[in-house]
Amino acid sequence: MITLTSSDGECFEIEEAVARKFEIVANMIEDDCASGSIPLANVAAKALGAAIEYCKTHVEAGAVESNEAAADKLKKWDDEFLAKYDNAMLFDLLTAANYLNCKGLLDLTCQKVADNIKDLSPEDVRTIFNIQNDFSEEEEADVRKENEWAFN
Repeated sequence: MITLTSSDGECFEIEEAVARKFEIVANMIEDDCASGSIPLANVAAKALGAAIEYCKTHVEAGAVESNEAAADKLKKWDDEFLAKYDNAMLFDLLTAANYLNCKGLLDLTCQKVADNIKDLSPEDVRTIFNIQNDFSEEEEADVRKENEWAFN
């Protein structure tokens, strides 16, 4: 068993096979640096718990490439898993997957974010992700003119 500690101090004890889905943790295990608790300073407990749930489900499912029914069931689970999160949590989960270097979860969350914002205006995207526009009106007009193709 491996113990992971979130940035807000919550500990999660998980099986090594699940922990190895996080490349950052797998590397620590390989380098024999996993005795005691592994602190994950950039991942809050809620996002870490969700990432662990994702990895545990994928470890339990095993290799599904050769079984179409199992692959479909896992894809359905992935869709339902992400559907329960709002945009803020989805972004936290994406950030956690990136920090933990969990490729499957990172790909899944990136695709979901892309699907969520594909038809939105830049203003709507800024609102969803609480991004402050620090351009002056003139700077923004210049960027829009230089990248006109992206705003059509």
